[in-house]
Amino acid sequence: MERVQIWDPTKEEVEVARKWPTWTKEVSTFDWYYDEPEQFYVVEGEVEVTLDDGTVVSFSAGDMVRFAVGVKCTWNVKKDVLKHYNFG
Repeated sequence: MERVQIWDPTKEEVEVARKWPTWTKEVSTFDWYYDEPEQFYVVEGEVEVTLDDGTVVSFSAGDMVRFAVGVKCTWNVKKDVLKHYNFG
């Protein structure tokens, strides 16, 4: 299983995601650990994430993203982010 997946969501996926809670974060850098899987839809912003193995992934407005359980990483929020998220 991939540790991080990023894709262009379908219209239906976006409609479902818009019912999820929202999270916002200003431009910043912080460490994060996923103790459960998270899927989210990025409404606004731009983020670059460095995984603990050195892999760098980037996503921005319009992307659907899924992080697997157990991922340790550092988030670098380059433009203020707003996302709809769902754990589990």
